Amino acid sequence: MLTETILETLPSGKPTSSPQNRADVVVIGAGPTGLACAIEAQKLGLNVFVLDKGCLVNSLFHYPANMTFFTTPELLEIGNIPFATPNMKPTRQEALEYYRKVTHHYRLKVFQYHWVKTVTGKDGEFRITATDRAGGIHDFEAKKVIVGTGYYDLANQLDVPGEDLHKVLHYYQEPHPYYDSDVLVIGGKNSAAIAALELWRHGARVTLVHRGPQMHHHVKYWIKPDIENRIKNSEITAYFNSFVREIGNDYVLVDAPDGVIRIDNDFVFALIGYHPDYDFLRSLGIELSPEQCRPVCDPGTLESNVPGIYVAGVIVAGAMTNEIFIENGRFHGQLIAADLREKLGS
Repeated sequence: MLTETILETLPSGKPTSSPQNRADVVVIGAGPTGLACAIEAQKLGLNVFVLDKGCLVNSLFHYPANMTFFTTPELLEIGNIPFATPNMKPTRQEALEYYRKVTHHYRLKVFQYHWVKTVTGKDGEFRITATDRAGGIHDFEAKKVIVGTGYYDLANQLDVPGEDLHKVLHYYQEPHPYYDSDVLVIGGKNSAAIAALELWRHGARVTLVHRGPQMHHHVKYWIKPDIENRIKNSEITAYFNSFVREIGNDYVLVDAPDGVIRIDNDFVFALIGYHPDYDFLRSLGIELSPEQCRPVCDPGTLESNVPGIYVAGVIVAGAMTNEIFIENGRFHGQLIAADLREKLGS
């Protein structure tokens, strides 16, 4: 849902405040959790804006094109809107359609492609500055701010020579471009297993490297035997207890138990996980725990140590991104809304 520009501008070209860019609540992040928070706040009669640097449910859009969720549709529902699908496990395409329909149903004010750069001010008087795709500056005002920015935008890094080559990818979408190519997949969880299997089935020569002794136990029960059998049959080459040392234009060096191995290579998928934008959270004044980078917040209301700024979704878990998913993060909006009702008198 594209939105109109709603700012008035001074002769100097600087944006100025107008009633149209003032909200009771600004939600940063238009993923399922951010949308759920917006819905719950809107139910209180509050004026709510949702800002996202990408499109609606941007992370889901960038999931693999043929992805099927590991969960059932009712566990992805928000706003008491049924997720209708004939499948036991919904597809990415179905999820995108569902969240579009929910957004339309509630007439949520979503500002896509508005990248929030700064949040200043104080409880009741926050000022949010965002930039659009053309570099235009947009200012918003809000009494409360909810941060639900997720973690999928920032990939964990290998920190090895050659990682900056164009052949190195941290996101997998579809297998076709890698037909008849030598592809290395780094990782041992679901994303790595799914990518390795799809690539192999579509004609790529696949090698998998994982630092653990075997595929991770979190790999889904219907995927794990598939990848293990492909490895057992030498259809996919796997090196466990191994690490990538260096990436070159046409090779990869791997530290394996038997020594360093040079592998012919055209493409690398480094699927070793993602993390929240800790720098952005710190820029808001939110304190993070020393080891796991969990934002300091009231567990009952999810209000952070900064009065008036709430956190929601996977960022609540910090580096432990496997603790919170859509299935449980979608309820954070209810906790926050209960506190908003009390503090804003709705």
